Amino acid sequence: METKEILKKVRKIEIKTRRLSNHIFSGEYHSSFKGRGMTFSEVRQYQYGDDIRAIDWNVTARYNEPFVKVFEEERELTMVLMVDISGSEYFGTTQQFKRDTITEIAATLAFSAIQNNDKVGLLLFSDQMELYIPAKKGKSHVLRIIRELIEFKPKSKKTDLNEALKFFSSVMKKKAIVFILSDFMDAHYEHTLKIVGRKHDVTGIRIYDIHDSAIPNLGMVPMRDAETGKTMLVNTASKSVRDGYKAHYLASVDYFEKTFTHSGSGTISSQIDESYVKKLLGYFKQKGAK
Repeated sequence: METKEILKKVRKIEIKTRRLSNHIFSGEYHSSFKGRGMTFSEVRQYQYGDDIRAIDWNVTARYNEPFVKVFEEERELTMVLMVDISGSEYFGTTQQFKRDTITEIAATLAFSAIQNNDKVGLLLFSDQMELYIPAKKGKSHVLRIIRELIEFKPKSKKTDLNEALKFFSSVMKKKAIVFILSDFMDAHYEHTLKIVGRKHDVTGIRIYDIHDSAIPNLGMVPMRDAETGKTMLVNTASKSVRDGYKAHYLASVDYFEKTFTHSGSGTISSQIDESYVKKLLGYFKQKGAK
């Protein structure tokens, strides 16, 4: 992809996702993810209705009239976007690939974070750590993240979320808001996720295609595994083949949902031709109400 084309695509995603974050998500994001606690802000004169426990008795004695301490939420947080860029993310049978939807969601979350003066970092993974961008503030930083999401070419097409979680745990020592964006066609990450979930606020966003769950009856069809690159003939006319494929898919979905729930993490599942806006908004509102 040429530089001019990349910049055009970045701009297009910026316009769409920034509008969403400005008008829809920034307020919900703020109420969903709390700061590190309350910090002292200022002292002002007592007003009717103020909590008498907030009275600053030293200042009150000095000026012979009541003054209260004002506290505000210590807001600054760090968000890390962990994005699966393995081969299966380039699958899609409707309007776009899974990776396109993942890029839009990641950009929306990143702009929501900087609207609230939070830092944003990016971790791209396959079955290895592909790229890590430490968290920073600012629009130019978010635009760099979007550009990497669009144009980065992974060294591997396989997936290993467990390794990505281990790397994240080793580099992120302070508590962070973590969004993991993937189709979660993977397993064996429950132990590491539980460790990460104890310290960080984790949400798994599962992006899937309508045809991930079932193979249509098309007879003998050559199929290529997006992650291994191997091609094989599959008899899609066989009911046992179709049922076996569906059972494998449903098992991966069940593993994702149970593993994240047991680790105390949140989950969102969105089909690539559904409105991820409604899914995110519903999730933020539910989280903010807790």
